[in-house]
Amino acid sequence: VQISDNWPGYSLDLFTYPQHYYGDLEYVLIPHGIIVDRTERLAKDIMQDIGDNDIVVLCVLKGGYKFCADLVEHIKNLSRNSERFISMKVDFVRLKSYHNDQSMQDMQIMGGDDLSKLTGKVSFLCFLLLLFFMFCKDIVGTGRTMKVLLNNIEKCKPKMIKVASLLVKRTSRPDGYRPDYYGFEIPDLFVVGYALDYNEHFRDLNHICVINDHGKAKYRV
Repeated sequence: VQISDNWPGYSLDLFTYPQHYYGDLEYVLIPHGIIVDRTERLAKDIMQDIGDNDIVVLCVLKGGYKFCADLVEHIKNLSRNSERFISMKVDFVRLKSYHNDQSMQDMQIMGGDDLSKLTGKVSFLCFLLLLFFMFCKDIVGTGRTMKVLLNNIEKCKPKMIKVASLLVKRTSRPDGYRPDYYGFEIPDLFVVGYALDYNEHFRDLNHICVINDHGKAKYRV
């Protein structure tokens, strides 16, 4: 699903959202209900593609936890109502690559159990905001974060690696990374909500919204 650069979004007055964020947001880019429906469709596409393979889901924290949880739940529901039972294990890793809304030079990978357990397994990486399709400069700049993470996982020789992301940002870069499954291609905007944060704020916002300058200044560290 592509959201055009000139899409005006939805007025905040049409939705409910935490009162402590009043004045901090420009508009709703993607309402929560649409996120849920699109995630369910992604789960169906994944089920059709993985066959009878069991999967290991590697959730990229913190921004990916809601998308991961919802995607896994949809896959479980589809599995229960089909003739195939898909066994899933979930692990977590955290990446840190930006300060406020600016990218940092160094990227850290933290957490996760012994990744050697991925050997011979089908591995799914779940992101909320995929560090690029055209990796946006305020998140990663060149796609190096995704490449570093994938290189670490590939050393464990999994049977297959697939990347699922709810969002990919659109920029003019021709060398960005496109995930195997994604929900929405969005303009090059700094967005918050649905577990996406700005300095640990806005994770409790169900909709995906565009933060305004007042919000950035209010929560800057």
